Amino acid sequence: MSDKTFEVTEATFESDVLKSEKPVLIDFWAEWCTPCRMIAPLVDQLATKYGDKLRVGKVDADTNQGILMQYGILGIPTLILFKDGKPVERITGYMPLPSLEPKIAQHLG
Repeated sequence: MSDKTFEVTEATFESDVLKSEKPVLIDFWAEWCTPCRMIAPLVDQLATKYGDKLRVGKVDADTNQGILMQYGILGIPTLILFKDGKPVERITGYMPLPSLEPKIAQHLG
């Protein structure tokens, strides 16, 4: 986790994500996941570039299984963009920044 992102747990998910005034991009990841480590710097870049319009959180898939089950996450990394408490974009697996960024930016108006 970097200084551009914040940790989200099952205890904080509702207040930090679902009730957030800003859209929230959540990165579901695990320490052992190589593609998760590959996408992490890209998530940080999005957090830096869109920090005024977007909050970026990270959910450790190993310790927050309830959230994964709630949203049907079967593979990681999975990125879900929540807007007004609802998932509006879902990306599973690694994707290079030129493909990833437009999928997020289109929801930030």
